[in-house]
Amino acid sequence: MATGLQAQIDKAAALIEARPYIQAFRGKMVVVKYGGSTMVDAGQVDTVPEDIAFMQSVGIRPVVIHGGGPAISERLEEQGIETRRINGLRVTDAATMKVVEDVLFGEVNAEIVRQINDLDGKAVGVSAKDAGIMRVRKYLAPADDGPVDIGYVGDVEHIDTAPLLDLIEKGMVPVVAPIGRGPEGESFNVNADTAAGEIAAALHAEKLVFMTDVPGIMRDPADDATLLSTVHVKEVDGLVAAGVIQGGMIPKVEACTKSVKSGVRKTHVIDGRVPHAMLLEVYTREGVGTQIVQ
Repeated sequence: MATGLQAQIDKAAALIEARPYIQAFRGKMVVVKYGGSTMVDAGQVDTVPEDIAFMQSVGIRPVVIHGGGPAISERLEEQGIETRRINGLRVTDAATMKVVEDVLFGEVNAEIVRQINDLDGKAVGVSAKDAGIMRVRKYLAPADDGPVDIGYVGDVEHIDTAPLLDLIEKGMVPVVAPIGRGPEGESFNVNADTAAGEIAAALHAEKLVFMTDVPGIMRDPADDATLLSTVHVKEVDGLVAAGVIQGGMIPKVEACTKSVKSGVRKTHVIDGRVPHAMLLEVYTREGVGTQIVQ
């Protein structure tokens, strides 16, 4: 059989495989955490906005929550503002918070919206603070000698889904900057993984997908062949204790666990650097990352 014809047949087979998943998820909400380390460098092809636009076109209702740590660090350095960290968390004073807000909403959010809309999607950017979506209290970082105040860093207290549902009903993809409103109306930075988990739980989303810079959860972080395709919630504590889940993966998995316990049917941790990884995870039998389920 001619190579060209076989390639066309393979494409048709992929469409047939995707059909039951497209039917099953039509009208369902899928929360996607995207940004930060998974956003590709200039000049590289980023397929995540294309995947989101595709999902919207076949009837899924995506909600995007994004980070922006590398862009924030770069802007702070440009302005001569020193970055200090306690237990890996950025100390966020007033000057730092202004940069965080300007970069997250004014730059990163606007660029994600532009990319989705350039691909014929319908996206709109929102600040979780200004839209009244996320109310927070001050987060105190744990330390050996007691909790430490690290500034304008928020711990989620309440999610109001009404503004998101209004946009979704209008056929839009909300792209949410994880900035929370404090008790006095102040802006607080919120960990994007945590924000995504809280929003997915409040929406009772069908899926929560974390785009990361690793293949998923691996029993040996140095060996891609040890990828765990499925992790059950009851296994998570043991995997953390064993050091299998560590570092930046912990808040992602914690968010997955809380979301599943709150009614999200499935959560996924996948490699956002793999072209069309989200479509491969959602619309194929094998998937490409780790799913965390009840």
